[in-house]
Amino acid sequence: MKKAALALSILAASTSAAWAQSTVQLYGIVDVGLRWTSNANAGSSEKQVIPGGMSQSRLGVNVTEDMGGGLKAIANLEHRLNSDTGTVAAADFWRQSWVGIQSADFGRLTLGRQYNILFDIYTSTYASFKYSPYIEAYKPEIGLSMGARQDNMVKYLFEKGPIRGEVQVSAGEGNSQNKSFGGLLRYNQGPIAFGGAFLQVEDTLGKKVKGYTAGGAYTSGPWYINLSWATNKFDRGGLLGAAYTSGLLGTVLNAAANDVKKRDMISVGAAYQLTPQLNLGAHYWYATQTHYSAALANTKSKGHYVAFVADYAFSKRTDAYFELDYTKHEGAVRFANNAEKRGGSIVGIRHRF
Repeated sequence: MKKAALALSILAASTSAAWAQSTVQLYGIVDVGLRWTSNANAGSSEKQVIPGGMSQSRLGVNVTEDMGGGLKAIANLEHRLNSDTGTVAAADFWRQSWVGIQSADFGRLTLGRQYNILFDIYTSTYASFKYSPYIEAYKPEIGLSMGARQDNMVKYLFEKGPIRGEVQVSAGEGNSQNKSFGGLLRYNQGPIAFGGAFLQVEDTLGKKVKGYTAGGAYTSGPWYINLSWATNKFDRGGLLGAAYTSGLLGTVLNAAANDVKKRDMISVGAAYQLTPQLNLGAHYWYATQTHYSAALANTKSKGHYVAFVADYAFSKRTDAYFELDYTKHEGAVRFANNAEKRGGSIVGIRHRF
């Protein structure tokens, strides 16, 4: 009996290993930069050590279990941190926390806190820079991605040849301001990639924010060129205005708060790989904003943003970068210190593992 039990346990273990191969991958980015900013406080310049110029530092875990027949179980946990102080970068310790099933024939289904489809299409289809989707310390385009993530999300992704589609739905449970639905469609074949997406997010008052974006990118040899458009439309009196408009057009909310009615942005950029190690990039963003309040009803606020980046790769994992940026506001918006113009620069180093 003992021999039979031992044989059965060995057989069960070997059978399990045959169809369930699991891998656990620890990954991360550590990025620290030195930033100089003009007109930062009372009109004086500011010098800082910042927790990430090109990328926000992070530590994550990817899990994949091969269940056979082209079917895989997948999961992700990702934490964001301030690399200059070692503190948590956001109130949510896990910026991503999801689990799902992936099939070679039927696509991928994931559940949990995830990137939304606006962020997905920005970073996958017409990213601002080829070697880094956006500048972490200066990212106007991400300001129109409506929070970049949603809680309680169910996301389905399918891919057929050069066509990819995604659909997301978030329940908005309890006091969550993340009830959402939307979809994206993209085409990526050879040097050309283009697509568009729509997302609606509803707060607990039933007020909605709607986002639309479309654009494309072209790669030819060392050249990478991209062009995109985006808009956000806000219901009056909602609870999402402060969260979704902070940081883009200076002091964007009046005393009554949630005064933004509509935002539009057009962006265009180019990158050139000068050598195998050295990449150069430039990007320009133009944003406009209309207001609900009677005092600003006929005012169209504007923002002009431009950035230049030089990135040098010491190896596949470590690079150094130099960035210059300039912002100019027009209309009813200002920075917190009432300045209309601001310049900045970053020198930093980044390591991926």
